[in-house]
Amino acid sequence: MFRYPIEDSIDLHTFRPKEVRELLNDYLKEASRKGFTEVRIIHGKGTGVLRRIVHSVLETHPLVISFGDAGHQSGGWGATIAAIRAKGPSKRK
Repeated sequence: MFRYPIEDSIDLHTFRPKEVRELLNDYLKEASRKGFTEVRIIHGKGTGVLRRIVHSVLETHPLVISFGDAGHQSGGWGATIAAIRAKGPSKRK
């Protein structure tokens, strides 16, 4: 059960790298269920550890259509935008 509010973005700064894989899988499922078709995953720039984990999850996740770095105004390479398949009511962002 996901214990955080599901919005169209998630900030991973407060999570340890070992928690991110499972958290992100749960988040993507819930975001899809809520009808989101695009989400922003904030991982920060730092050493790139969280970014690599996020991208490795997104590369193989069945709900992910595509992903890439966020635009300059949305975090640049410190955040990733993922297009996902919505399974719930439409909430296009």
